[in-house]
Amino acid sequence: MDRIAQIKQMLETSPNDSFLKHALALEYIKLNNDTAARQLFEELLAYEPGYTGSYYHLGKLLERQEEKEAAIAVYEKGMAMAKAANERHTYNELQSAYEELVY
Repeated sequence: MDRIAQIKQMLETSPNDSFLKHALALEYIKLNNDTAARQLFEELLAYEPGYTGSYYHLGKLLERQEEKEAAIAVYEKGMAMAKAANERHTYNELQSAYEELVY
């Protein structure tokens, strides 16, 4: 069974598991299926906005889709959430991506 099928099977019993949704979105990115990945990241962050690791990947996805303003907004929200959660590493990653895009 491939990883996507495995993760989907696990999601059947835990449909709101943010870790599984994040993992599935990353698998879709590997397959260049940005549409499915974006949908999962957006769902995940709507349900659990404190899942800070997803902001970076969603922002990068939006950059690839040439949606600069949307990517900036995602990085900004992610930085605010990471700062509130005192997640320095995540904050620094988001800040770097943000600065690279804006400056």
